[in-house]
Amino acid sequence: MRRAPGAVLLLLLIAGCRAAPGGFTLLFLGRFPAARVGRLSWAPDPDRSRLIAFDGALAPVRTIAGPDLTSPMAVAPLREGDRLLVTERTGAGLVLDTAGRLVREWQSPFAAAIYAASPAGTIVAARSPYYIPQFRAESDTAPLLDLLDTLGRPVAGLATIHVPATPFLAQLANAGAVAVAADGAIYFAPLVRDEIRKYGPGGDLRWTARRGLFRAEPDPEFLPPRGREIRVKSALVNIALAVGPDGRLYALGSADSAATALRLDVLDTASGSILATRQLGSVPTAVAVDRSGALRIAAVDTLLARLAAPAREPFGPPFALPDLAGDTVTLARFAGTVTLVNFWASWCDPCREEFPHMAALYREFDRKDFAIAAISDDVDQARMRGFVREFRPPFPILVGGGRMRAAYRYRGLPYSVLLDRRGRVVERIFGFGGPREFAELRATIAKEIAAP
Repeated sequence: MRRAPGAVLLLLLIAGCRAAPGGFTLLFLGRFPAARVGRLSWAPDPDRSRLIAFDGALAPVRTIAGPDLTSPMAVAPLREGDRLLVTERTGAGLVLDTAGRLVREWQSPFAAAIYAASPAGTIVAARSPYYIPQFRAESDTAPLLDLLDTLGRPVAGLATIHVPATPFLAQLANAGAVAVAADGAIYFAPLVRDEIRKYGPGGDLRWTARRGLFRAEPDPEFLPPRGREIRVKSALVNIALAVGPDGRLYALGSADSAATALRLDVLDTASGSILATRQLGSVPTAVAVDRSGALRIAAVDTLLARLAAPAREPFGPPFALPDLAGDTVTLARFAGTVTLVNFWASWCDPCREEFPHMAALYREFDRKDFAIAAISDDVDQARMRGFVREFRPPFPILVGGGRMRAAYRYRGLPYSVLLDRRGRVVERIFGFGGPREFAELRATIAKEIAAP
């Protein structure tokens, strides 16, 4: 589940006091890579399904949110000027302009990918360190990295994967952080190995750096299952990489094998030698650097405390859809009530889990205050009606006929949008997050009902 909502800044100086001209470039917001485009640094905020722009003083100045952004995990600059290359948790690549408009979308070349790019035009995809969606074996000739064109299509492979002792863990064993320098050099750091590598633009290995964390580099391995849960034993080492404006490589890694605390290593890009190491601890932190190499570390929550709440946007496009009796129901019918617009389909397993919770939520509030409009995106009406007979929802069911994803640009089902009494977006809810999600949603609805 991802919910997107439609103090004084405290900074701990690690080195330097005043930023060089141009200010600071944000490298990481929490565990996620940021990128500088123009005068702003753009960072993903996956828990709130948005991107945040920071100026050179690390003040948050803008946000981008909407149905295109579900769980953004990384941001990279593209050569096209004001373009942002955003990695979604699922591995999709989104190209946005800095106004938030979707320019194009890429399919992941791996089960799930993370993307890095340089302003000079080199674009690279690696297996995502944030999401391992499946266990599957891979050939020992499979590329470790893919070089992509500007449409996100693989044009060449770089290096080859390491096949672990358990081949079905190849996705995990070869996932990792990736960064690209202005000269086209590519840096890769495996998620589960104490290594950071530099490759030349042609794919030649320039150096390998190690921190000396382990005497040996054990492969990940399966543990005995616990019920239906599949468990894997592996140390988590590297989380994210970034090349700073000072030309150094910054590696965000784990200070313990479970990655409950993080560390920052600064590397010389010519030799791979580690120039400095800082312990960041377990509190989510932001890391920024200026052109002279002065670092700033800030608590993420403190940094975001200065971010003004965005104005609520109207929900759209307005719908006019038939209900199960064939009568047309419009969005305007729900004016004056707090409304949950829910998109679902009969083939969506999380939707089946979600419907009983929605029914309970619907019964808790008075109809003059709260409504649900559940829009089916089924093409097969027989299956849709079978689903309705099974669950007997007390709220209206509207027939979308398979056209809703194109109209509302959501990535998967279920997808819900909570609207205030004036039809403006309060928050977007991606997926089904269980009872805890609905407890939070219930509290938000009650707050909206009580608002003037």
